[in-house]
Amino acid sequence: MRVAVVGGGPAGMMAAYAAAQNHEVWLFEKNEKLGKKLFITGKGRCNLTNSADIESFFSSICRNAKFLYSAFYQFTNQDLMEALEKNGLKLKEERGGRVFPASDKSSDVIKTLERMLKGAGVVIRLYAHVDEILIQSGRIAGLAINGEEMPFDKVVLATGGYSYPLTGSTGEGHEMAQKLGHTIEQIHPSLIPLVSPEPICKQLQGLSLKNVSLALLEGKKQRYFEQGEMLFTHFGVSGPLVLSASAQICDYGFADTKIEIDLKPALSREQLDRRILRDFEELKGKQLKNVLPKLYPKALGIEILKKIGLSGEISVGEVSRAQRESLVQATKAFSIKITGVRSINEAIITRGGVRTREVNPSTMESRKISGLFFAGELLDLDAYTGGFNLQIAFSTGYLAGMS
Repeated sequence: MRVAVVGGGPAGMMAAYAAAQNHEVWLFEKNEKLGKKLFITGKGRCNLTNSADIESFFSSICRNAKFLYSAFYQFTNQDLMEALEKNGLKLKEERGGRVFPASDKSSDVIKTLERMLKGAGVVIRLYAHVDEILIQSGRIAGLAINGEEMPFDKVVLATGGYSYPLTGSTGEGHEMAQKLGHTIEQIHPSLIPLVSPEPICKQLQGLSLKNVSLALLEGKKQRYFEQGEMLFTHFGVSGPLVLSASAQICDYGFADTKIEIDLKPALSREQLDRRILRDFEELKGKQLKNVLPKLYPKALGIEILKKIGLSGEISVGEVSRAQRESLVQATKAFSIKITGVRSINEAIITRGGVRTREVNPSTMESRKISGLFFAGELLDLDAYTGGFNLQIAFSTGYLAGMS
């Protein structure tokens, strides 16, 4: 049997490798090399999976987690790590279960995958632009590539999403799937920085906050809540907490969207109030602006005072109980209005894609076209940061290839 895999990213490479265990496989990539997007992931270090247990893994998937059961159980994070190490790639684990190549070089991951493909006898064709998927009587018949028709019995489509379009993720696979009768769920950028019109963000740009908790609110509905790190930028906010929060946005009109940051999540309001009183007692006679650095970074303290309309010039003894309560409120629920997300060019992944109900989760085969399979970011699947999205690509690719 002749199998074609369209797309030389992680999902496509793994699909080609798996299919080549039993069949003649051709891998078509329109770029000059394989794994172009993989090369830049994790700032070039390539966070290729996460060592989380199965329950934690599925809780990190934002949409259609149940669809992934078969793919993940067929090829788990442990299976991926074993396969790569068996083929010469040394791995290491970092905070939060994130798994990287020991060398910190994504190029080593790509070299290992290429070695696996060559060892399995996969025919690799670069600069190969797929013009059309050929169908006869509702079945796969082949591909039209660079103007030439080639017969194939099965096709795995693994062309990625829309994020980082310079690497070739331009949505062509979605267009092909749609032409063949598949529904494409609306595409949105995900794992992306958030935009705020508030001057405070620009004032604090470059300031990173650690061990804070962040809630994303749309009206009265809390869409996301977690503790970790975030960063102020000239356009709004970024960092791990913000990127993950962006995956849970529902209202893309941003009519009433904000984030609320708890700057001292380890303290209750009462404990924080006592802590502030203690600091005031220790530093009697000092100006308020000179006491606040005990609580938070100096620049942040100045902005909090502006936010609650309190002068930093007054002495701590002059601060009234009501003003202290305002300080506690601003510390426990530091609110920033959100009006949008950055360009899709800055998104780590895309949300949306081929509707999962139209794909058999046990095989990754289309329910509409016999012999057509899907893998990776092309599908309506996405997860938080930490290696989960790449594992989705590898697992769905492996299952599609084996099927």
